[in-house]
Amino acid sequence: MYRGDTMFKKGQGISMNVIIIAAIALLVLVILSVLVLNTGGKIGQGTSCDGIQGSDCRDVCEEGYITEITKSCTDKTEKCCIPSPLG
Repeated sequence: MYRGDTMFKKGQGISMNVIIIAAIALLVLVILSVLVLNTGGKIGQGTSCDGIQGSDCRDVCEEGYITEITKSCTDKTEKCCIPSPLG
């Protein structure tokens, strides 16, 4: 029984699979951005001399201290001096 072409045509809209994949991708993107933004504030703290116990910013490190080259001081002319692990 022939009912005409209009009866059996499928819609031209977006399929459910595409909508579900887009929703999952959006959710993953939101989670990743939240994780990056939460850890972004701690980057400056990790490179600062203030974050190390017993450290101090000085012009010259005294005996028993070594220069930590990966840490920075507020005054760029000073060095980050940390207690020597050798005592």
